[in-house]
Amino acid sequence: MARVRVRQHVNPLSKMYQTPVQPPVWSQVYAETAKPLHLDIGCAWGRFLLSMAQIEPAWNYLGLEIREALVEQAITSRNQLGLTNLHYLFCNANNSLKPVLESLPAGVLQRVTIQFPDPWFKHRHQKRRMVQPAMVEDLAACLTAGGQVFIQSDVEEVEREMCAHFDEHPAFYKTHDGEEWLTENPLPVATEREIYTLERGEPVYRALFVRR
Repeated sequence: MARVRVRQHVNPLSKMYQTPVQPPVWSQVYAETAKPLHLDIGCAWGRFLLSMAQIEPAWNYLGLEIREALVEQAITSRNQLGLTNLHYLFCNANNSLKPVLESLPAGVLQRVTIQFPDPWFKHRHQKRRMVQPAMVEDLAACLTAGGQVFIQSDVEEVEREMCAHFDEHPAFYKTHDGEEWLTENPLPVATEREIYTLERGEPVYRALFVRR
């Protein structure tokens, strides 16, 4: 399928993105709602989850993305494959994550990925960065004990900031205290951005946190 043209950067603080999403009825979304859930925040085109949902059919997958055109295309790709363990939501994660998490069946959220979020390099724009203390608090409230949060970026400053937010929360601990960064991706699928970065010979900064 040809890609649609979309804006590369979307300001999550814009007025048009301040209405929280209405969560769906999950029994109408997934064939089996009791499966463990993998949440990908900022899923872009959704191709990472599209592959994961086929590799691990025993899991359900949910992608959140702020660019509506990408979500529409991702849903079309899912429907073409007939996958009943994958869903995508168009929303602003900064104000919609909490109602989405609170609507999920209890105990299903077991894995979260946040991969290559928009770095917002300019200092005055850094308040637009997706990972904020409130997001970490929401994940801590709903992630099961032993649940994992995998974060990665090709911008070291961004990765360090994300890690600092999780390090500061008492509910999380980093699994690789002896190493600053994970050398390998623990998941069986790499995102397109990760592949592109590694093919250019540039570093990817990765960390894995676990819910106490």
